[in-house]
Amino acid sequence: MFEATHITTVLRTLADPTRRAVFERVVGCDEISVVELTRGSGVTQGAISQHLKSLKQAGLVVERPEGRNVYYRARPEGLEPLADWMSHYGVFWRDRFANLRTLLKEIDP
Repeated sequence: MFEATHITTVLRTLADPTRRAVFERVVGCDEISVVELTRGSGVTQGAISQHLKSLKQAGLVVERPEGRNVYYRARPEGLEPLADWMSHYGVFWRDRFANLRTLLKEIDP
């Protein structure tokens, strides 16, 4: 099953639109530095660093220091608590779609 604290952490972390945009940029690259993330974002380097810290604490990214730079890459398994939680509700939707299919066949045989 899934643990509620992990789900809550991931959801809260990704709830912030700027943080979610940072995460999406990290996901879109093999690896990206804070400097690269800051360029063109309209957000300060300090703010980007804070968002990355939250993403790291939630287990969504990992960092690799190299000299004066720190590089980040996505950690797909960090989304597992959310995927597990969503799959739990997949049964609900499969049942609803099956009922809809039956109803549509009754309406239009």
